[in-house]
Amino acid sequence: MPDSILAFFHSTLGNSHLWGFLAAIPFIVAGFVGVLLPVLPGTVMIFCGFLLYGFITGFDGLQLSFFVGQLALVGLSYLVDFLATALGVRMYGGSKAAAWGAVLGSLLVFVIGPLGILVGPLVGAIGGELLMGEEIRQALHAGLGSFLGFVGGTLAKLVICAIMVAWFVVSIT
Repeated sequence: MPDSILAFFHSTLGNSHLWGFLAAIPFIVAGFVGVLLPVLPGTVMIFCGFLLYGFITGFDGLQLSFFVGQLALVGLSYLVDFLATALGVRMYGGSKAAAWGAVLGSLLVFVIGPLGILVGPLVGAIGGELLMGEEIRQALHAGLGSFLGFVGGTLAKLVICAIMVAWFVVSIT
């Protein structure tokens, strides 16, 4: 083989940055899917992709501050998840009991799977209102607020994911 072809294969196949990036892509894609369809922990998947890239490249270009900041964004995404639902309930006139019911109801994801992240807050908010003696109309209104809060939280998590990926791309280029 001519030297130029060998040099090309050596530079391409021996490029740990390329392999690291290719290995990280499925985790990043799965992370975005996990935000939209809460089957996978979205931001955690993205973070794992960054870690994998780091292991493959010897953490070239990724400092400790990058990973600390990324972990903070992962934590923020989970905080947004709970607060957005509770805020949605409160904005639609739900009581504190409905807000707590929505937050606790979101734990149904661990019992009934992905459907629990949609149904749990709704049922929890409605149950919280009914426990406080509110009429069914008010309880349903609070339930609607929990659903709209979930949608708002999902949009916020998509923004957080985009920030995470943009920071990663800037850091490795």
